[in-house]
Amino acid sequence: MAKQPENEDSSKFLFLDNDFKNSGVAQADWSTKQMVWIPSEREGFQSASIKEETGNEVVVELDNGKKVTVSKNEIQKMNPPKYNKVEDMAALTCLNEASVLHNIRERYFSGLIY
Repeated sequence: MAKQPENEDSSKFLFLDNDFKNSGVAQADWSTKQMVWIPSEREGFQSASIKEETGNEVVVELDNGKKVTVSKNEIQKMNPPKYNKVEDMAALTCLNEASVLHNIRERYFSGLIY
């Protein structure tokens, strides 16, 4: 079994620095928009903000500025930025498929254990 060097801190792969995600800027930006996840063939789910609700349909704006109409049944709520890369996914306020997949993806690309 390989031995780790004594000066290497392996906890960097477990925990995240919470400075930005708990900042007022990130929280204020999120709270001004009604952020949701919508199904995407390419990404699985992609983020969007609700612009208009009519009956059983919702008009959302994607990150690239494109507006799309989707059914209310297809959207899933997004968690506030303070929950990005959270270690315990049971702590997510909106525990849904899109939020769990997003959290796993973010942790993976940040080199955090998932």
